[in-house]
Formats: sequence, C-alpha cells, structure tokens
Amino acid sequence: MGGFPLRILVVGAGIAGLAVARALRRVGLRPDVTERLPASALVDTGLYLPGNAARALRGLDLDGPVRPLGQVIRRQCFLDAAGDPLCEVDLGSLWADVGECRALPWSELHRVLLTGAGGEVRHCVEVREVELLPAAVGITFADGATAEYDLVIGADGPRSAVRALAALGGAPRPAGHVVYRGVVRGGPPVDEWTALLGQQAGFLVVPLGAGRLYCYADEVGTVAPADPVARLTELFGAYAGPVPEVLDALEQVHVGVTEEVELGRWSRGRVLLVGDAAHATAPTLSQGTAMALEDAVVLAESLTTTDTVEEALVAYESRRRPRTQWVRDRTRDRNRTRDVPPALRDPFLRRRGAEIFGAHYGLLVKPV
Repeated sequence: MGGFPLRILVVGAGIAGLAVARALRRVGLRPDVTERLPASALVDTGLYLPGNAARALRGLDLDGPVRPLGQVIRRQCFLDAAGDPLCEVDLGSLWADVGECRALPWSELHRVLLTGAGGEVRHCVEVREVELLPAAVGITFADGATAEYDLVIGADGPRSAVRALAALGGAPRPAGHVVYRGVVRGGPPVDEWTALLGQQAGFLVVPLGAGRLYCYADEVGTVAPADPVARLTELFGAYAGPVPEVLDALEQVHVGVTEEVELGRWSRGRVLLVGDAAHATAPTLSQGTAMALEDAVVLAESLTTTDTVEEALVAYESRRRPRTQWVRDRTRDRNRTRDVPPALRDPFLRRRGAEIFGAHYGLLVKPV
C-alpha cells in the first residue's frame, strides 16, 4: 500500500491488540495503542496454545522468545469423573508439521507481545466516540482529546466498545457455561493436559512448568457464583485423579461466563474488529489466543498486498471468517457432548474420542 504511512489506532492492549501492533510494526507501520484499564488491572491465568498458535508466533517472529517459557504439551488425556481413561489425542502427530503445543502463564505471553509490539501503550485511555469520515475515522477520547486515523482497529474483547460505537454489533450473547480459572503452585504431579469429564461439567489440569498447574473448570449455566472456591468444591469434590489435590491447593479462582460474538461483518468504513471483538467463542478448543495471533498475521499481510485500506479489510475478512466460523462450529459440537449422559457418552468416547476430538482441529492444521 503506497503513499504516506497509515495513521493507525489499536484499541486494546491484550493479546489481540499487542499481536496486531507487532504485526504492523514488522511491515513498517507505527500504530498508536490504547488500553482502557491500568496496567495493574490485567488478571493473570494460564494459557494452552495449540500448534496453530505456534505457527502464528513464527509469523510474528516471536517463537524464539516464547520457546523457553511454560511447558510443551504432547498429549491430551480425557478421563471420566472416576479418573478412568476415556481417550487420548497425540498432539505430536496432530500438529506434526505445524508447531508444538505449549502451556504457559498468560502474563508471560503478554510480556513477550508487549516487548515485541514496541512503542508505548497508553493505559487508562477510553474511546468515547467513533466518527466514520469519507477516508478516515474521527476519535474522541474520554478526556475530550480528539484525533483522526486512517484505520481504527478494535481489539478490545468480546464486550468491545469500538464495536458498539461503530455500530457493528451489540453486546455478546451467553454461550451457556460458567468457567473457573486458577493457577496452583505445589500441587500434584501432572505431566500432560488432563481433563476429567462429568455430568454437564468438566475439570482440566495443565502443567505450566516450574511446578505450576493451570486449572480450568466449567459447568453448564449463565450465572457466576458468589463463592467460586466453594462452588468448585461442591461440583468436583468427588472427582478422582489429580482433582482433590488441586482443589486443596487452589487459593484464588477467577470466575466468569462464556460469551459468543457473531457478526454480519467485521468492518464499517475504516473501523475493523479483530480477535474476540469480532468472533469470540467459548474457550472449549483453546483457540481464542490462536485466532487472535492469526488475525494479526493476516491483517498485516492484507495491508501490504492491497492498494487501499478498504480492499485490505475485505481481503482480511474473506481469509479469516471461514476459520473463525469453523472454530465456532466445532466448539458448539464439542460443547453438545456435555448434554449427553456419561453412561452414553463415555463408551462412545472410548471407541472414537481420539478421532473425533482430533478432527475438531482439521482445518486449523492447514496454513492460514
């Protein structure tokens, strides 16, 4: 894209926003990055990155800084609530030509992206108005300051302010699950991604390296409990495997409800949505971060291989929408297994679980 350097604003300094900033800087663009929250408000938890996330990190030239972090995950082990095996997915075979699967603290990946993005992130900055101009976007910030940009990118999550202000969509809709997240230090020895499936609930433990475990649990519902630790004990206290020791070691639990964002379009004028602002789904397939990283790579490529911003946004969405729709559809498929009674589900998973769960990533093994 010729002419003067584009004036770009990225709204949101989470994984999606920083990945976009990194991708843009690699092609010679210098975006402004703002974040509504203070830096101290970012909540740390764990992340599991499938192989396509590793490929996207290579596309951002950040695979080197990430490689020493966390722990490589080679298998997904599914158990029933009594701790008996259901099936296993060999991740080395599934993602053989793509990249290693890795689990690490969210803060560590965020720090790598923050360093890679370069430039300053302006925290405690909120966008109040978005005005679509003929060949630009007018922005009014909460402090009354105004600015014009050639492109505004909303990377501000499933409850995106940019999405609402640009009339691209309203609030997300509930996806139907309450989720619990925490990091345990000094818990039981767990070497692989290990999920225990019960009746309309599941408990996942993933090693993060250095004696840390990421705990993720969910249940069917739309209202978060007032006491998440007590609710976890109530739900999973009778589970076997590593669950009792993990529950004993849990000190802090972050609880929330899953949300979906499904839009007719991701851009209007020169305003574009990326990451969860455009296509949030329940985290069942652990693809939220991977999709955001892929978004960043494709957006930078689109801006450098087209003649106008408008053409770039069309090219970007045409490449990204089929993959994000695949993730949404496969997420809903897997979530429907929660509604099947264990007496019917578990024998089926013992016969075909590895095949079915592996197939959920079929399209994502292919290049972006």
